[in-house]
Amino acid sequence: MQALSGFFIHLSYSYTFMKKTDTYLVIFIAVLSSVLWFLPTGFEKQELTINTLHEKGVVISIDDSELKRVGLVLTGEQNMEIEILSGQYKGRKVSATNFLMGQMSYDKLFREGDKVLTVLRVDGENGEIVNARAAEMYRLDVQLILFALFGLFLVGFARWTGFRALLSFVFTALVIWKVLIPLFLRGVPPLPVAYLVVMVTTTVIMLLITGFSRKGAVALSGALGGVTLTTILTIVFGAWFRVPGTVRDFSEMLLYSGFFSLNLTGIFLSGIVISAAGAVMDMAMDIAAAQAEIVEKKPHIGRRELIFSGFSVGHAVIGTMTTTLLFAYSGSFTFVLMVFMAQGMPMEYIFNISYVSAEILLTLVGSFGLVLVAPVTAVLGGLMYK
Repeated sequence: MQALSGFFIHLSYSYTFMKKTDTYLVIFIAVLSSVLWFLPTGFEKQELTINTLHEKGVVISIDDSELKRVGLVLTGEQNMEIEILSGQYKGRKVSATNFLMGQMSYDKLFREGDKVLTVLRVDGENGEIVNARAAEMYRLDVQLILFALFGLFLVGFARWTGFRALLSFVFTALVIWKVLIPLFLRGVPPLPVAYLVVMVTTTVIMLLITGFSRKGAVALSGALGGVTLTTILTIVFGAWFRVPGTVRDFSEMLLYSGFFSLNLTGIFLSGIVISAAGAVMDMAMDIAAAQAEIVEKKPHIGRRELIFSGFSVGHAVIGTMTTTLLFAYSGSFTFVLMVFMAQGMPMEYIFNISYVSAEILLTLVGSFGLVLVAPVTAVLGGLMYK
């Protein structure tokens, strides 16, 4: 009886210690995220902010008399009057110009009542507005509303776990923007950097969600193993596919901006590893959570049976996850496929085009990583749970 009482006391102390450790981890990641938020990237350009303000404005009148239609596109100048809605010039009305170059992917056509991002050039001596330009539709407020709704629903549904998931989301976004992208721009080898960043963020995400538990250890081990295998597959098949990094939008613009030494192909392959990491984590967590539930409900289950139970869960999840990746990746490529079909290109030609080959490599390597992480996590779960 005394031994049983001692066991429960030890269990209570262990649970309390784990809870405190999880709380300390949440605080640490929150503080680290705050540091990352204020951390400069090293690529800030002061000349873009000196005597230049970016404010929210609303279009109150439009003059389209200088616009000309050439075929399907519009060119010329769109003159407008804008009321500034933010900053020190709030309430001021200014005349602004919107230049249309005949490029539909870049041109913006504004209408009365539109909220716009207004770029103001200010005289440094007297503080008067020299000129104004409508740069883009103002979307920040809508984005913040969407993010707030996302956070509220996430925390409302999953409570404490939802808050930790939201924190991991913010932390990962900050690491990508403040660490990964600047290192890419500095010419650091992209694949090793992407691999390390994914490993670190995966570890943080798993520990935040599961805490320092056996389930977390199984899920983390499986996810890290899956990321490693996906990286190896990316290197091997990336070399065989020989897809240049210039297949991605804006890649050439980096070269024209003076970043001549960038390894664009390596950055493209790094994107494959990053894209597949989320699905790999999902698969590892699904199997680890299922095995943890099995062990809790059936403590005397054998190791072999537990491993095969993990395989069974993996079979079901793989069947849908691979299709999910296909939908996710092909959705962004719809217009290109429509162009190829409209032009009547033969399938042999389409599958060998660099743009299509890049999507095939992205989809199949990610799916292959999912298939590999399932048995790896199931075996690790059998070894660590029993």
